[in-house]
Amino acid sequence: MIVFPTGNPGDPKGRRLTVNRRRLLSGGSIVAASLLGQVLVGSSAPAAAGTQLSVGKVDITPPVGTYLAGYGADAPRTSTGTAAALFARCTVWWYAGVPHVIVSADVLGFARGLHRSIRSRVLGIGLASENFALTATHTHNGPVLSGKLDPFIAYAMNPAQQAQVHAYSDQLAARIVHLVRDTLRGPRTPCTLDYQVVGQHFSYNREKLPYVESDVPILTARTPGGEPLAVLFSYGCHPVTAGSQTMFDPDYPGDAVSRVEQTTGAFAQFLLGAAGDQDPVGTRSWAQRSLRGGELAQAVTSAMARPGRPVVGPTATHYREVSLPLDVTPTADNLRQLSAAYTKRLTNARLPGYYRRHAQQMISQVETGIFATSIPLPIQSWRFTGSPDLRMLLAGGEIVSGYAAHFRTRYGTSSRLLFAGYANEVPAYVPTDEVLRRPSTYAGGIDSDFPGIAGGSMTVYGWLGHFRGKPTAASPDGVEQILSTALDAALTTL
Repeated sequence: MIVFPTGNPGDPKGRRLTVNRRRLLSGGSIVAASLLGQVLVGSSAPAAAGTQLSVGKVDITPPVGTYLAGYGADAPRTSTGTAAALFARCTVWWYAGVPHVIVSADVLGFARGLHRSIRSRVLGIGLASENFALTATHTHNGPVLSGKLDPFIAYAMNPAQQAQVHAYSDQLAARIVHLVRDTLRGPRTPCTLDYQVVGQHFSYNREKLPYVESDVPILTARTPGGEPLAVLFSYGCHPVTAGSQTMFDPDYPGDAVSRVEQTTGAFAQFLLGAAGDQDPVGTRSWAQRSLRGGELAQAVTSAMARPGRPVVGPTATHYREVSLPLDVTPTADNLRQLSAAYTKRLTNARLPGYYRRHAQQMISQVETGIFATSIPLPIQSWRFTGSPDLRMLLAGGEIVSGYAAHFRTRYGTSSRLLFAGYANEVPAYVPTDEVLRRPSTYAGGIDSDFPGIAGGSMTVYGWLGHFRGKPTAASPDGVEQILSTALDAALTTL
């Protein structure tokens, strides 16, 4: 029997429920189309029309002694236990017999190599690329993964420690692929879909910009009689309410998901919104994590008690990648200046260790001539038909809230657009020009010591420079203009 832990973090007396399981890989197990002891009964044969639902989840919690991701440090955090299990969750919406799959995992984020490995293997099952989305809940007490954040720069990990990271990353990829395969093969339940948006207010803008995410979009699947089967919900706030701990934990999103499942009996899944510049209010602690998870769960379960606006689908999907330029000009003079600036940073003992390790790596990149001048970013959009239609926009990276605010206004408020980040790949924070114009900004990757080289978040993500902005109307288009055009195209092609 697989056990789904509930209750407060680390509380051995929390309520526990068991359901049947099948072994997947060593240390992991999966439940497909089954939730909290209640099997979702449906036909396993393809349907000619209408919407059907399949769900599944797998425990991805690493063993004690595995390293935790999320905070730059001069020695990796080693896990001493598990406060609450980490999961990968899978929802499949079948529309006219075609599967549309969204997977969320309680990890910091997927780097390009890991995402592409998972995507290629999932497509081998028979899914169309535009019909598969992979997301991270961005917990800061999850496992270190290969790629981004850079394990050496962010955590000072040695080769042996990085080998452990690669081994877990490979195992995680296999578990996610198996989860998708087995959920697709599991039972399908006829359902209706409805959408609504409520509010929550424990997020604030840490870049001191006017945008504060308060929307909680809720997409609920119900039986034809109106009983909730599954819910997909979102919120835009960094999952750092617990603070830096030594126990694995999915932070407030996982707490909210667990509470929603306990209260409603429905399968629950979380998408992180545009949270790049959104932090939680309050002192970070286990108590804060439970408080915010409970508040979010209460908002979701109260809304689920009444149907929202009917939608069907997904009826159209789109996937593409866009190339976002870094503010790096690879001329000989410019590269010499970059190397000189990084050399000064390398010898500055007052800087955090990850700044100096980043400088070391960047000097090596300049010397070898192997560095990036742009970053690819996946973007994805799904349309659900209704009155009005609902569009789900999934952007890669730690995208800041200004994008969500802009597109919600452009497409008729949040009732018509669910905007999420951290989808498919998380190569860096994705700033707007407003963020990039600030002299020192973590999300923009700019520091006041040497503003021409990477700083802030771009150090732990391991890039040579920060993103290019558009300082004047006559300047070439920067990240905001290029990405906004691509996001607009993704929405208008549906």
